[in-house]
Amino acid sequence: MECVRAEIHGEHDLFAPGGSPGTVPTDLEQATGLERLEILGKMQGVDIFDMRPLDASRKGTLDNPITVKSFGDEQYLGCTGFPVDSHVVIWLTCSRDRPVERCPECGSAYKMEYVGPQDDGHGHGHGHGAHDVHDSTDGAHNYQGEPKTMADFVRPEYR
Repeated sequence: MECVRAEIHGEHDLFAPGGSPGTVPTDLEQATGLERLEILGKMQGVDIFDMRPLDASRKGTLDNPITVKSFGDEQYLGCTGFPVDSHVVIWLTCSRDRPVERCPECGSAYKMEYVGPQDDGHGHGHGHGAHDVHDSTDGAHNYQGEPKTMADFVRPEYR
């Protein structure tokens, strides 16, 4: 990623020059934003979005869950069971306020590891009390008035 960072100095670097008049532009000439960042990364041999499959060599447990890295507040993941392809894909959502999820079919546990910026620029952590969903890491919902799910009734020692 260092090679890509060397070429990206600011937001203006994520805008392409466009194609020459009378020609059809290439992807590199017309791509902007994250798509351009991804293309520049691939040119340097860097997988910007880390599209490798999750660890499927074992079943995740609550003590040793399969780790899923995320730059965002939420990460969607698809579980195909253990052993691999033992059930249809079941989509799960891990989030910063609820990082651990279990597959209802096979019981495999997954945990989101937030690797994004600590200051997300949206005003979290500025004394909003119960409004700040990232203050607690107990795995339970932290929004006041949010509908409860069955996971909220799991005893803390089982989370």
